[in-house]
Amino acid sequence: MSKEKEARSRIIRIEAGVIGPKEAKARKVRMRSIGDYPEVASALLEVSKLYSSPLLLGPPICDELIALIRHMFTEEEAGLVRHLRPLFGKSASELAKAEHRTESEAALIMDRLAFEKRVIISREKDGTRIFYLMPIVPGAFEHSMMRTSMDSLTDWNRGFAALFEALWETGYFVDYAEHASPIVRYVPVGQAIGAHPMALPADQMEGILDRYSSFGVTNCQCRMAEEIMGRGCGRPKENCLMMGPWTEVAVARGLHRKVSKKEALEIKMEAEAAGLVNWMIYEESGQGTSGSCSCCGCCCHMLRTVTEFNAPGNIAPPHFLPRVDPTKCSYCGKCALACPMAAIKMDTRGKTYEHLLLRCIGCGLCKVACDKEKAIEMETNRNYQAPPATMLSLLLKSTPGYLRNAWSVWRKFR
Repeated sequence: MSKEKEARSRIIRIEAGVIGPKEAKARKVRMRSIGDYPEVASALLEVSKLYSSPLLLGPPICDELIALIRHMFTEEEAGLVRHLRPLFGKSASELAKAEHRTESEAALIMDRLAFEKRVIISREKDGTRIFYLMPIVPGAFEHSMMRTSMDSLTDWNRGFAALFEALWETGYFVDYAEHASPIVRYVPVGQAIGAHPMALPADQMEGILDRYSSFGVTNCQCRMAEEIMGRGCGRPKENCLMMGPWTEVAVARGLHRKVSKKEALEIKMEAEAAGLVNWMIYEESGQGTSGSCSCCGCCCHMLRTVTEFNAPGNIAPPHFLPRVDPTKCSYCGKCALACPMAAIKMDTRGKTYEHLLLRCIGCGLCKVACDKEKAIEMETNRNYQAPPATMLSLLLKSTPGYLRNAWSVWRKFR
């Protein structure tokens, strides 16, 4: 069995001629308390508590979180990090004072965390470097794993990926999808919508890229992690794209490889040809910095929230949805096998078709797969809403759902 088929078998079940999604995994996170870990240094436990905050989309205190934090930070590093707070940053001087260290010692440690391990972030404010916590995901996982070559992964990176996967597979994040807070949208593959009369520039990758002048590409962190775990699908990895002003910084730091707009488009087209789907940040200003990864339902954590846990709350409703003409359909099952979301359930013997709307991202790979009968067309989704015009409007649109999720999780954890 090829890597791709083996990976697909993790999300699609084929039984007695029926092709469809596997049953959703159950959450298996086991909540613990700080007092359950007397052998762990107090500084590391304090940091674990910080990362469990619902404001950082954190998991509850559990074995998997403690193991990850102990890997992310030494006791010395945790001593400084424990003085940070979700959403609020501090300078090396402030952290040094809180920990009774010299400013130079604190700056050295925090720079290591920000620029070598890359598990926290920093920014310059009035000539002073300010350090911030970021969520484990999306955040520390992607930032620490971001690189242009698998060869640059260290043993620390590999250990981090394995411990992160163990935490992610508890399903703790399902609680944060209770109230919709879409932050990404998926772009239909070009071959699926072609010259569709309702297609907008925002629906075409070429039209999206035309808004930017700087481009960088790096490896997909999700497929890298799955490859480390021995579960890679074999699809191309170098297709995680950054566009806009911060691209030059990412390239200078070795996080991305600089490419032209033509190369960027070719990379995205290659991704589509390999059965991957391209997401964009859910706004369309073309200003500032944006990103686009190319995802598969077997490796991508965003899509796996749906394919494995049936929790689609962070994905915007698609512009187009597939419509099947039953007079043309032969019920061969090619569309169900091609769907990265397992959003199609087909009985190839009983000749039935079911579209699982809540799982569908409107990518159109089912239409592309139906190359013989041409029984599938893409039609406008009546629940579609145009992306927010700016990043600010995206934040305003997504914040209510984010806060409602944080509040409900806080109540559950306390």
